[in-house]
Amino acid sequence: MVRVLRVVLTVVVLFSCGTRPGIRASQEPPEPAIVGRWDITVETTSGSYPSWLEVHKSGYRTLVGQFVGQSGSARPVSSVEYAEGKLRFSIPPQWERRDSDLVFEAKMENDRLSGWTSDSSGKRLAWTGRRAPTLRRQAEPGWDKPIRLINRSGLTGWHEMGANNWQVVNGVLTNTKAGGNLVTNQKFTDFKLHAEFRYPKDGNSGIYLRGRHEVQIEDSAGLEPATVNLGGIYGFLTPNQDAAKAAGEWQTFDIKLTGRLVTVVLNGKTIICNQAIPGITGGALDSDEAAPGPLLLQGDHGPIDFRNLIITPAK
Repeated sequence: MVRVLRVVLTVVVLFSCGTRPGIRASQEPPEPAIVGRWDITVETTSGSYPSWLEVHKSGYRTLVGQFVGQSGSARPVSSVEYAEGKLRFSIPPQWERRDSDLVFEAKMENDRLSGWTSDSSGKRLAWTGRRAPTLRRQAEPGWDKPIRLINRSGLTGWHEMGANNWQVVNGVLTNTKAGGNLVTNQKFTDFKLHAEFRYPKDGNSGIYLRGRHEVQIEDSAGLEPATVNLGGIYGFLTPNQDAAKAAGEWQTFDIKLTGRLVTVVLNGKTIICNQAIPGITGGALDSDEAAPGPLLLQGDHGPIDFRNLIITPAK
């Protein structure tokens, strides 16, 4: 009887400690070093552009992920190959004007990636990747004085990227037709932003927070919420409801960004509440996510009006 009790007690202890007979935690392979988020910079003859990669495990050993290129939204990567410090993945084109898949290869050394990809003509391009920062904040920041970003006398405090179709008329910052983007000279880390905007039918624009994370502006009233509709963080975060007004009406954003956490209030309704933005969105100025960045207004898609554009930076 004593011997039987000892066996029973042994089994109970094994299960209470979370260990099952015949199954050892050490049998599971260690998590590959490539797992995580990576901020990427691709070098070209005309300069560099940012990209972003996330890799995670699916099941026991399969690696999958998502990728953001020079433009467009986050797209899935169905298979990521990684062995002995070497990375390879490929994805079909999205908005790229090419017939072949995008291929990225790299090696990892000292927790950094360096490798190659190619452009639409097949020319090899060098790229580097570093782990994306967590951007966790230990406490709610204090707030500084609000800054009015629209100057009635003109575009003081801003600079244009590309053809300039922006002007200030009676306190309204207007992009008359598709052209260049408009960027603040000042850079910000954490902030609260109030913006009033208006677009015509089928209008399309966006506000890039720190120049890296696009809050979508799109004529989408009456449509199901989506990351690419009004108020979505493009390709990443979906609004919880359709709070859009009709084209031609003035609408309001109240946005708070602290670290990666963003809250978006559209026309008085909280459509995204304190959610983490995984990485940069297509069209970002750079991939240096830990650095302060400007506010960018998208003007390359068509006409858009802004007024009462007020930013309150963190101290």
